[in-house]
Amino acid sequence: MFFVRSFLRQVFTLILLTACNLFAQTTETDAHNWQPCPRALAESNAPAPAQDKQWDLTLAPYAYHWTHNPEHRPVFLGAIDRHVNGDRFCGLALFRNSFGQPSAYIYVGQQWNHLLGNPQLFAKVSAGLIYGYKGKYQHKIPFNDYGIAPAIIPSLGYSFTRNDSAQVMVLGTAGLLFSYGHSF
Repeated sequence: MFFVRSFLRQVFTLILLTACNLFAQTTETDAHNWQPCPRALAESNAPAPAQDKQWDLTLAPYAYHWTHNPEHRPVFLGAIDRHVNGDRFCGLALFRNSFGQPSAYIYVGQQWNHLLGNPQLFAKVSAGLIYGYKGKYQHKIPFNDYGIAPAIIPSLGYSFTRNDSAQVMVLGTAGLLFSYGHSF
């Protein structure tokens, strides 16, 4: 078990370092057009995202927990999403979990715009893998084997300008995460 956990940690670190290195070696234009999402994610006949809405940067400085636990620590999340045809996206979130442990979430998702006929209201759902809940907190998220667990995170958002939005993400039975998003 230790070997598997150590191996997964090394693979994850290698992926992050490779991505950072590739990103650092590109020009600003190349970086903006870089496509890290799997080709199968894009809907083939759907329109491409607008030039100024290909990427989303999300910052989440606050989480509300359904139940109080004196072990809870402040949560902070930073995420980057890359949009593809068909209002789909892939992304990576780095965060400090509720127990103060550095964590990551790698995911794919779908966005629905103009929800309920309101052009500013949107919904998103992402699905992926969470890494980082370890030790005595390993079982705070379901199916967390070897430090990695599957996750599905729905959210509801409101765009207050063309490129700025606020979102509320539902973290299963744990609580809500409040965030700010900027598209570019």
